[in-house]
Amino acid sequence: MDIYLSINNREQVIRLPVVPKEIKIQSDMDNTTFNTITLGDIKLIGLPALKTVSIQSFFPQQEYSFTRDKTYKGWEYVEIIVAWKARREPIRLIITETPINMACTIESFEYGPQDGTGDVYYTLSLSEFKFVQLEQRSV
Repeated sequence: MDIYLSINNREQVIRLPVVPKEIKIQSDMDNTTFNTITLGDIKLIGLPALKTVSIQSFFPQQEYSFTRDKTYKGWEYVEIIVAWKARREPIRLIITETPINMACTIESFEYGPQDGTGDVYYTLSLSEFKFVQLEQRSV
């Protein structure tokens, strides 16, 4: 399994060098609870909320045998993701060997050194992005 992040239709692509031990995708519903006089609480089933993904791993500063990609080193990955945040454009998340292929926004990116290896540990939080196409009507 590999994890790819890209921006602007693969203008720039990064393959995460270390696959995290787990990836959780949260898929909620936007349900609403109302309190009524005669029935008490009732629930209205809403539409699906935007999915969220959290990825925790590290960007190696040195070479390891298990590294999936050696194109960049530690802080270079950080610079790329920080630059993508500044562009304020959706990115694409693809996880091979799964059906996960979705446009996302970067919700948060927390990173920093954790031990004396120089590796950069990070938590990347993504949220699903839906492209909106508005219908044009003539007046």
